[in-house]
Amino acid sequence: MPLVTLTVRRGKDAAFKSAVLNAVHNALVASGVPQADRFHRVLELSPDDFRFDASYPDLANPRTEDFVLIEVLLSTGRSVKVKRKIVADLIDALRQSPGLDPDNVMLVFKETLWENWSFAGGRFIHV
Repeated sequence: MPLVTLTVRRGKDAAFKSAVLNAVHNALVASGVPQADRFHRVLELSPDDFRFDASYPDLANPRTEDFVLIEVLLSTGRSVKVKRKIVADLIDALRQSPGLDPDNVMLVFKETLWENWSFAGGRFIHV
């Protein structure tokens, strides 16, 4: 069960946020995550609370106000090959909708053990 957190600058409309979250979800589904396994949250922060370097590390195009930080918390076990495919699928989708420059996208995978997930009612279904 991936848990997706999207962080954006305050002021992005619902269509922008939905396009980004849909792209993330579709890339995860293409890697084997069940379609119904959708748990997403959006953090909208002011420029004072969401600061980023415009050019690190050596970008072709500087980051803009459209910069998105995507964190995907998932269970351990996915190979680098699978993660690279998720990234490639995601970047391709975000170019299409909402039209993001790939240099405005940062993706971080965070991994945890299956035993750290209790999906509902205190049950551990993968232990």
